[in-house]
Amino acid sequence: MPIVFCSLDIHLPACHSLKEKRRIIRKTSDRLRSRFNFSISEIEHQDLWQRARLGAVSIGPNRQQLETLSEKLVSETERILGNDLVRYDIDIFNYD
Repeated sequence: MPIVFCSLDIHLPACHSLKEKRRIIRKTSDRLRSRFNFSISEIEHQDLWQRARLGAVSIGPNRQQLETLSEKLVSETERILGNDLVRYDIDIFNYD
């Protein structure tokens, strides 16, 4: 059974408070969660105003389907955040 993990590094230069950052992160996470079959959580930089890292995890029937789904997730994140998404990593693991 394949498992995909996507790490999304975000830089929010216009944020001036944690409240503002959390609003953007929550809105982005909710939109991604509702559109794709991923569990999403902020995994790093919770106490910084302008940085965030989201982790998105999903399981599926085969590796190819998860690759396609994770690429769509990243594309949608780029559409939502624009240049604020500075880096992403996609890792697929097999669990037996």
